[in-house]
Amino acid sequence: MNYRIIFTLALMFVTITLNSCKKLVEIDGPATSVSSKNVYNNDATAIGAVTSLYVNLSNGSRPIDSQELSGLSGIAGLSADELDYYSGAQSLLLSLYYQNALTSLNIYRGFWERSYQRLYVINEALEGLGASTGLTPAVKQHLLGEAYFMRAFYYFYLVNLYGDVPLVLSTDYTINALIRRSSKVLVYNQIVADLKAAQNLLSEGYLKSDGITTYPTGSEERVRPNQSAASALLARTYLFMKDFVNAEIQASLVLGNTAQFQLESLDKVFLKNNREAIWQLQPIIDGSNTQEATVFIIPDEGPSGSNPVYLSRELMEDFQPGDQRRNSWTESVNANGTLYYYAYKYKIKAYATSITEYSTVMRLAELYLIRAESRAAQNKLDDAILDVDKIRVRAGLRLIHDTNPTISKDDLITLILNEKRIEFFTEWGHRWFDLKRTNTVDEIMTKVTPKKSNGGTWRSYQQYYPVGSYELQSNPNLTQTAGY
Repeated sequence: MNYRIIFTLALMFVTITLNSCKKLVEIDGPATSVSSKNVYNNDATAIGAVTSLYVNLSNGSRPIDSQELSGLSGIAGLSADELDYYSGAQSLLLSLYYQNALTSLNIYRGFWERSYQRLYVINEALEGLGASTGLTPAVKQHLLGEAYFMRAFYYFYLVNLYGDVPLVLSTDYTINALIRRSSKVLVYNQIVADLKAAQNLLSEGYLKSDGITTYPTGSEERVRPNQSAASALLARTYLFMKDFVNAEIQASLVLGNTAQFQLESLDKVFLKNNREAIWQLQPIIDGSNTQEATVFIIPDEGPSGSNPVYLSRELMEDFQPGDQRRNSWTESVNANGTLYYYAYKYKIKAYATSITEYSTVMRLAELYLIRAESRAAQNKLDDAILDVDKIRVRAGLRLIHDTNPTISKDDLITLILNEKRIEFFTEWGHRWFDLKRTNTVDEIMTKVTPKKSNGGTWRSYQQYYPVGSYELQSNPNLTQTAGY
């Protein structure tokens, strides 16, 4: 595809939708059509170009769509053991993700194609911003930081969805059209490099739409990544790389910023601009809160084509007695004699005159669990327990030492991972990725897959998605995901 056309269309889309996302970019559209050559010589159009990335994530945030990464909250949950699929919904693609029965012919492009479209925009932003002489220096610096952050963000998800992936770092079509997959090690190294660059460039506070002014403490719109978002994603990346020392250091940077972040009560975690939020997506459709509520909340008549997923029995059985997250973050309906549990983290489904919930991409609780796991891996068991107990106490559970005063390192890490399973169900694929990085995916999915596909068999290569036939035909050097 002609990614330059895609870039221009994306920018036009941002201009058209400004009236419904004023908090993201409170600017008028350019007086004339813009091209990639002059976008980055003007503060307003440069901000608009980078903002297109967030608009697209928010606009495509229906959590069972298999193109924008925001669809992973449902898609990855179906692939793992978080969600069950209502067969009466008759969506072939969703059933294939659910049954882990994807092939190059039926995946229909999916996350791969859309992510590389976004990466083209990001790389063009990095090139355009780097060469620009017409921007306010502070605006240029922060937008460069956002672009580096977003490149790392997309590659983090690509490498965890597909394994080895092409590392596209420029807009040079002659190179990109024939690019080969890079090893996961090289991709992770690039993610780290980009996030370190982002840390040095991004503002510590949350910036207003002018790209310069910081929101006063307590009134932030947390819809653009800042320095803490880069540190949080870097902590997660180091954890996945098993660099536990640096994962702990980066998590501590965010957790130590108590003026900006704190754990919220369970009923406030998914409200807009709450203090646990590190980065959120602002709804751009008038009268709509989040797509998560629209899709995950099942009506009284039960699941349907519009609401085709519900929480798995395996997940519901993993809640400990007394866990208030079950009471606060799940609900159920009894339809035709069948009890369906559904995710109720986001609660506003109907049209509303005011927006109270934003879709949360990253939040503070993850940093406590990242640091807890990293500390446990380094045999800092007491410190790890202090971190995970923060999450348990909020959920109404007892302190670890009260229930297991001599807990071992391995048992503590298992407990931390179980806490993460319960804390982050239906959020951006956490469970699906954790199963793979901890090498437990085969053990779990061997048990789950036969239940999902009437006796189907799990195969280890299915932990990574296949590449669509369109991409394979377009690039003769691109190889299919191993096993497919």
